[in-house]
This record gives sequence, structure tokens and C-alpha cells, in this order.
Amino acid sequence: MDYGVLCIIPPLVVIILAIASRTSFEPLLIGCLVGFLLIGYKEHTNVFSDFIASFYKVMEDESSVWVILVCGLYGSLIGLMVRSGGTMKFGEWALKKIKTQRQALMGTWVLGLLIFLDDYLSALTVGLSMRRITDAFRIPRSKLAYIVNTTSAPWCVVVPISTWTIFVGKLLETSGVAAKGKGLYTYWKMIPFVTYGYISVLLIPFFIYGLLPWFGKMKKADKVAAETGELTRMEVSLSGSIDVTPMNDKKQPKVLYFLLPILVLMASTIYFDIDALKGVMVTVAFTFIYYMILKLGTFKQLSETVFSGFNSMVYALAILMMSYILKDVNDKMGLTQYVLHGVSPYVNKALLPILVFGSLSLIAVTTGSSWGLYAVSLPLVIPLAQHLGSNVLLNCGAVVSAGVFGSNACLYSDATVLTAQSTQCNNLEHGLSQLPYATIAFGLSALAYLILGYTV
Repeated sequence: MDYGVLCIIPPLVVIILAIASRTSFEPLLIGCLVGFLLIGYKEHTNVFSDFIASFYKVMEDESSVWVILVCGLYGSLIGLMVRSGGTMKFGEWALKKIKTQRQALMGTWVLGLLIFLDDYLSALTVGLSMRRITDAFRIPRSKLAYIVNTTSAPWCVVVPISTWTIFVGKLLETSGVAAKGKGLYTYWKMIPFVTYGYISVLLIPFFIYGLLPWFGKMKKADKVAAETGELTRMEVSLSGSIDVTPMNDKKQPKVLYFLLPILVLMASTIYFDIDALKGVMVTVAFTFIYYMILKLGTFKQLSETVFSGFNSMVYALAILMMSYILKDVNDKMGLTQYVLHGVSPYVNKALLPILVFGSLSLIAVTTGSSWGLYAVSLPLVIPLAQHLGSNVLLNCGAVVSAGVFGSNACLYSDATVLTAQSTQCNNLEHGLSQLPYATIAFGLSALAYLILGYTV
């Protein structure tokens, strides 16, 4: 059924309510219900039955289960590392090396570049490990969150291997752009065209070194932090807090208690073909046994920490699951198809890349969907590019850039929520303060696609 312009209403409701109420879960819930009301009116169905059916569909989906387990177990691992004292010791060690605000910010940027296998891993690990260091230099949490977020998903799409490159590589195979087994190789050839990824990441040092001035909410946060020491101005919503007290205060904490689990996590994730779930499962088990052998905690303390760490991610996971239901609403109402068909009368070979990037960015930033957007839009964009004689890899790069812009800029995307969780910054404070900086990268990327459309 054709919903026309009505398909824009649910995500619009979410954005307006989120900004007005400064909350995330409730606007998502209301936006979903508005969507199901529109669906019920057009298709003569029951709004509550539709909502429950969508909820079941999301919770039964393999990718939803994967996200719940990965995020929850990352929370468990973080809880173990914090209570071992290793995280605190790492912060103490880093503070001896880092002497200025600029070094603290650059240290965050570099660490984000080093942890590139998965955006969840990067956002949670970098935020956790650098928070204490940036706090010591009175750096606002929103500024820390901006760097953490922008070196997670945007960086994952321009490195040779990550969960993102593997996923998109598989889609390139199923869409016929790459031969079977050659998806990742084809993606490597596409990396120069994923402009938002490297532009957004490379902009960060320009702000850190003052070549570009901080402005907007970031500048105000800097002033407040310098004058009052207040690093975040909005209440942080956490479903459960991790106990930060050492499990065994008689044991002298060591940096190794933090670094070794991180190294095991990276190695096991690579070993299992960049499978973040298998990697974190192995690492939680290893860390549990490792700490128990060293008598950093009793079996009971370690077990309780695993569950409390998982519990600390529940609020973030609730937001993510509700955003998946919103995506289901948008799919039912045909948002992606509506936007693509809306721009199609203005399409030609040269303008296709910038129109693809612009229109899909609008969808990504209003829905918070990235991987789902790729799965829906690549099969639509690829034949259109082939028909017009436009460079297929360039247009695929525009699709990937749009999705990662949405991940970076959406107020309720998984990247925004998890970054806020790890940096203990309110996710709306983070999202709204970061949005102008993501928009600058968006504008430069759009200009790049305009030029590339005429030259490639």
C-alpha cells in the first residue's frame, strides 16, 4: 500500500519529541505507535496487535539477538575490568604520559583508530578507558563522546577489515557487484569512495589543534567545564550501574589486568573471522578464569559482576530494540522507496552519487538504521547506477557513507547510545552537540560526491 508523504511522520515525531523532552525511549515508543496508528487506519488493522507482532518480529530476529548478546557481554567484560582495578591503573599510567588537554584528546583519537574491528567494541572500550583521563583535564564528556563516536563506525568503513566491511562485502556479492568470495576484495576497491568515513575522522585533529574552532554546544560545554568543573549538564540515564569497588582490595591493580583482556578480545574476534559475539564470549570466559586464578575476586563476586555488567546495558538495549521497531514501521510504510522514487526524476549519471548520498542520509539519520538501510537500498541503487552508466562502486560508496552518517548523527542510533553509555554522557546531549560537526563532514562529503559524479 502506498503511504506517500505519511511515511515521514513517524521518524519526524520521534525527532521532535526527543529534542523537546530530552529523552530517547519514550519518543521512540510514541513514534512507533503513531506509525502503527497510520498503518491501522490505512489497512484496517489493530494498532496494538501490529505493535506486538512487530515487537515479536524484532526480538526473534537473529541480528537482534546478536546485538543483545554482544552489547550485554561487552558490559560484562567492562564490569570485570573495572572491578579488577586494571582500568583505573591504565588511567593512572596514561595520566603520567599525558600532560595536556590536547594530548588527552589526541590519545582518544589514536586509540579509536587502533580499535577498528567493530564499532561497538571501539565505542565501549575507548569511552571506558579514556573517560577518567579526559575528566582529569576537565574535558567535557560531550567532546569525549564526539571523538569516541566518530572513530568507531566511520573508521570501521574505511579500514580494510571490520565487521562493517565484511557485512557490506557480502551484500556486494548477493547484489551481483562482486563475484562469490570476492566481496571483501571488491569493498577494498570501493574504500576511496566512502568519503564520509575518512572525512569525519580526519576532521577531528583540525578541531583538537585549533585549526578549526570548537563552536556551538561543545564550546559552551568547554566554558562550563573550565569555570565549574561540571563535565555533563544533563542527567545520564543508566538502567544499572557497575560496582567500581575492587573485588579484592588487598591485590595491587596492574595495567595488565586491563590490557590483556583487550588483546584477547581483539585476537579472538579476528580468529573467529571478525565475529564480535564469539570474540566477546571467549574473552569474558578467559577474563573470568584469569581473574579467579589471580584471586582478584571470588567466584561469587566475578559471577555477580558479569550479571551487573550485563544489566548496565539494559537501558541502551531497550532504546536499540525500540529503534528496530521504528525501522520495521518505516519498512512497512515504504520510507526508503518513497525517498528514492522522490529523487528519481532529478537523477542523471553525474548527479546520482550525491542524490543517493543525500536521500539515504536523510533516511539513516531519521531511522537510526545503517546495516538495514544497506540491505534495502543497495539492491535498488546498483541497477539504477548500471542503467544510467554511473560508476557502481562510487554509488555503493555513497550508500555506505549515508549509513555511517546516520550511525554518527542520529540521536538514537546504536552508536550514539553506546557511546553515551561508555562515556557516561546523556545520549541527547551527545547527539545534539555532535550533530553540527557531523553535518560539516556531511557537507564536505556531499561536495566530494558532486565532484566525483562528474569526474569518475
